[in-house]
Amino acid sequence: MQLKAIALASFVAAAASSGAAALAADATIRDYKAVALSPAGDRIAALESVDAGVPGKRAHAVVVVRDAATGKVVHEYDPCKACTYDRPSWSPDGKSVAFIGSTGGSTGGKATLYANTRTLAAVDGNANSARWSPDGASLALLATVGARKDTGATAAGARLVGEIGSNDDAQRIATVPAAGGPVKLLSPGDTFIYEYDWTPDGKGFVATGAKGNGDNNWWVAKLAYVDAASGALRVIASPATQLNLPRVSPDGTTVAYVGGLMSDFGSIGGDIYTVPLAGGEPRNITPGFKGTFNSLAWKRNGLVGSALMGELLTVLTIDPASGATKKHWSGAVTAAGGTDGRWSFSADGTLAAGAIEQFTSPPRLVAGRLADLAQVTHDNDRVYTQVSMTSLSWESEGRTMQAWMVGPMSLDPGKKYPTIVQVHGGPASAATPRFISEATNPNVLALVKAGYLVMMPNPRGSFGQGQEFVRANRRDFGGGDFNDILALVDAMALSAPIDLQRLGLMGHSYGGFMTMWGVTHSNRFKAAVAGAGVANWISYYGQNGIDQWMVPFFGAAMYDDPAIYRKLSPIEYVKDAKTPTLIYVGERDVETPAAQSMEFWHALKALDVPTTFVVYEDEGHAIRKPEHQQDLRRRIVAWFDKYLK
Repeated sequence: MQLKAIALASFVAAAASSGAAALAADATIRDYKAVALSPAGDRIAALESVDAGVPGKRAHAVVVVRDAATGKVVHEYDPCKACTYDRPSWSPDGKSVAFIGSTGGSTGGKATLYANTRTLAAVDGNANSARWSPDGASLALLATVGARKDTGATAAGARLVGEIGSNDDAQRIATVPAAGGPVKLLSPGDTFIYEYDWTPDGKGFVATGAKGNGDNNWWVAKLAYVDAASGALRVIASPATQLNLPRVSPDGTTVAYVGGLMSDFGSIGGDIYTVPLAGGEPRNITPGFKGTFNSLAWKRNGLVGSALMGELLTVLTIDPASGATKKHWSGAVTAAGGTDGRWSFSADGTLAAGAIEQFTSPPRLVAGRLADLAQVTHDNDRVYTQVSMTSLSWESEGRTMQAWMVGPMSLDPGKKYPTIVQVHGGPASAATPRFISEATNPNVLALVKAGYLVMMPNPRGSFGQGQEFVRANRRDFGGGDFNDILALVDAMALSAPIDLQRLGLMGHSYGGFMTMWGVTHSNRFKAAVAGAGVANWISYYGQNGIDQWMVPFFGAAMYDDPAIYRKLSPIEYVKDAKTPTLIYVGERDVETPAAQSMEFWHALKALDVPTTFVVYEDEGHAIRKPEHQQDLRRRIVAWFDKYLK
């Protein structure tokens, strides 16, 4: 194993040169999400919010329209100050922006469809993903009438009372006249539609959907055509992979999509597949691609998208016949969600817009021709970095991998620092550069301010190096990927100022499982924080609301091959645990139920391993309430301080 292209001297130099010492005294941070570029590429619509750093106060986002060349604000739309807005969508003529405002997704919530300042329709329940028809005469949206919970498996689950499984939410394609009017539900009521796109003739939709529980079946959805007149659904393909971002060719004959082993809610990743709209067997047009696609659009000039390639987010064009790719722009950045995945593209595919950020650079909008994207907003120019950042490369079992290290602005060359290894969720995902501030990455900032280095590895199973790399931890959770993390620690010890006697381990979701696995398979970590983890894959299979994702990773259902589920369960090895471990979870977590965290806590407590268990009321898989986020941040720092300092 070895650490490439980094040594102690260069690490300290990077820390010293990465920015000013602190936030400007009067600085606020403007955030940009859900970027939508107009068809002509001359306007950008996005959800923008300003976080003044007030503890316990969540910033309210509004729809802002800017000139794509200068960044000048042209319009602001905020018709419902109590609403949370969904991603905006441009009309074909570029004169109107449609978006949905929601006052709550659980029972009693309401969603309203707007076009600029006009109210077009309302839904009693949830709604999202407004899209104009090709002729601009109507709009489509995804509607869940009488929703029992917010849409998505990461949202807090409905309370488990009454007859379970008898009344699943149904998210359906619906249409509304552009002038406003009643909502017409189209797609079948027994099918949950996840994503959709109009066909170029406006006579139908291509969609991903599955019958039954929408939270669970996201991972086994089928590709379908839905008729815009009758709502009749016809299955186009039943891929062996999970699929995202279905897009129809301009001539209406072919569908392209991103397919992969796993693309979680909001974490898209895979290769590009095509299939005839009439139906057929999907074809992978990018086999062996050394990266992970996360944006896709089929525009007049062909396929355009983006992919994570190593540490670089890259904008590409793709030949739909051969799958050949051409790189146009790349950067070590994270891009916020746009209308086409991570980015948004003009109608001809020659222009792009996105919201990007780095560990040491705050969010900003960029736009322009694919190869010449330029910064167009400067609202955050007074916001300075508070951390140092270094990209690391290391080798493990013949594979070269990438990680990020962030730490204090100034490092003493003669000092060793306590270091936290933070493992990303997934299993298939990646640690990418997000600005470190009180508004974004607050837990990492709190640790850095407390004097820690934080290391974020992308071991096997992560995005960024192709689907073979993503599949490398199948039937081996906690095996090769944990070995990769230990190899990184060993490599870092040779070149960076980490203190091997003061190592911490933390993670959320799959990272929570890896933390539980880590403390039952190694004593190298002296403290740990496991968030929303999985202790026992056997019991988890019967408890969680998303068991469909597990079969591709484990190779079979738990009932057919319980041995592999048992082998990969931290609880099987818990008697080897000695590491003090803080455990937390959301009370109504659908993805990793609180019972999993309780089972691990109970075992540690019975074995006299120092542990604390916190369940956050009414939270789902993500801890969203500001007061809970603050409490968790305080607990994480205090826990590591107690055992690493």
